[in-house]
Amino acid sequence: MPPCSTKCGKNAILKRPKTGDVLCKECFFEAFENEIHFTITRAKLFKPNSKVAIAASGGKDSTVLAYVLKLLNQKYDYKLDLTLLSIDEGITGYRDDSLETVKQNRDDYEMPLKIMSYKDLYGWTMDEIVAEIGRKNNCTFCGVFRRQALDRGAVLLKVDYLATGHNADDIAETVLMNILRGDLARLSRCSAIITDSGDGIPRVKPLKYTYEKEIVMYAYFRKLVYFSTECVFAPNAYRGHARVLLKDLEKIDPSVIMNIIQSGESLKINESANMPTLRKCNRCGFEQRIAQARDWQVK
Repeated sequence: MPPCSTKCGKNAILKRPKTGDVLCKECFFEAFENEIHFTITRAKLFKPNSKVAIAASGGKDSTVLAYVLKLLNQKYDYKLDLTLLSIDEGITGYRDDSLETVKQNRDDYEMPLKIMSYKDLYGWTMDEIVAEIGRKNNCTFCGVFRRQALDRGAVLLKVDYLATGHNADDIAETVLMNILRGDLARLSRCSAIITDSGDGIPRVKPLKYTYEKEIVMYAYFRKLVYFSTECVFAPNAYRGHARVLLKDLEKIDPSVIMNIIQSGESLKINESANMPTLRKCNRCGFEQRIAQARDWQVK
């Protein structure tokens, strides 16, 4: 391998997918962590002395997010109280295994962990839902239920922020999905680094500008423990088509990921347009989409 691009005197061991720089391991760690720190400080994601729940699935994104937030919190004295929040959807052969990784993260990073389950919250598991309604649209149902479960967990833990592991690829995929569906109203929200689901607890995305490939590389070279098995219901998700398209485009031009995100940030709906607003459910107080998703029980 050629010398490290930073001229630190060491040989490079990798080429960054995002920038094309060839770096040694130590310089890659520094660049990766500094970029996330810059994202946090530039967007003012956290206020000092705040309590932050990290949405933990055991996957690479949330594992790296937890590790880096703990590291940056200590290095730059953010004064954050960090805790892990995990959702058990009740998917046999997937979530039951990944929760073991979350528990390992809890021990490794010395963070409190709260696990909330669909069974406790709604009275049924995702396996039971799929058995009732079939595999069509099950990812849509699960996404709605999971968002509400995270909201409820954040309220229960009395946190000031909910940090999610959405990375640059995830956000670019969502922008593509909304364009393909003609859902332009969601473009500004899906590409925002801070959102509010209506319960007063902001959701923040510290990894918004971090490439998925670099997250994998960081986890590998840091020897972080994470769960890599795909959800058994994921092959039926519409998002998969957007992901394939994005990967094909990335092969041609790696900057396409950032270009799509920036396009989503730039596209705005005319302020005079009459757009639908999020309304709260009269039964639970959360988004009304939750009540609509629960209609399968009645049917």
